[in-house]
Amino acid sequence: MQHLPETVLWGFLYFCRIGGMMLLFPGISSARIPVFARLMLAVGVSMALAPLLLQTPGAAPDAGAPLTPARLLLLIWRESLAGAALGLMARMFFLALEFLATALAQFIGLGNFPGMPAEGQEPMPAVASLIMLVAIALVFVSGLHGQALAAVVASYAVLPVGQATDSSVFLDGVVSRLAQATFLALQASAPFVVYGVIVNLAIGLVNRMVPQIPAYFISLPLVIAGGLFLLLFMMDDLFAVFMAGFADWVVNG
Repeated sequence: MQHLPETVLWGFLYFCRIGGMMLLFPGISSARIPVFARLMLAVGVSMALAPLLLQTPGAAPDAGAPLTPARLLLLIWRESLAGAALGLMARMFFLALEFLATALAQFIGLGNFPGMPAEGQEPMPAVASLIMLVAIALVFVSGLHGQALAAVVASYAVLPVGQATDSSVFLDGVVSRLAQATFLALQASAPFVVYGVIVNLAIGLVNRMVPQIPAYFISLPLVIAGGLFLLLFMMDDLFAVFMAGFADWVVNG
């Protein structure tokens, strides 16, 4: 019982890293989920993983270094930063997908029909909301949220509790993930980018050749119909490419 207070403090440090990751992880961090529910979920997951982490190298308490108030505050800052960095890297993928899903809706002529956002507060096209909602649902259906928690446990081997890390390492990791996420989202939505370029070029040529005809208003139903057919046939491939890339990062880092 004499080690109980220190064990509780180490459990709180685990909560800082795990809660920091869940604070930004797609789906779990949604504004649609009440704050209290998210807090209790983070506390429950931290308590469930604490017995494992207490025996994990890099996360086990160091008997030779007592938790003084100054050291505890420093550890809380470092652990929260490490968890937030992991969650931010995961969120980069969905921010890139959200950006290109909004552009996709514009390419197929549905960008002017606002709808409810899947996670945030700002309105976005209904097609983009659908794409984001399906992508978030696939994360939980495929079990990638569990793999993300396993990645947090594995992060203690790379970044043990109490080890100072240069901030440039975090910044470099975030920038690398942003580049990877942008390329992945662009790869997934590439057919719609090509469709948008071809359609707008064709409309521009028609408008140039016959300026008396309101080409935009006449062609809009055809653009929407073609875009919906393309979305029908390419939706599976879009999610397959994106989820494969996101799963590869979650599992292999």
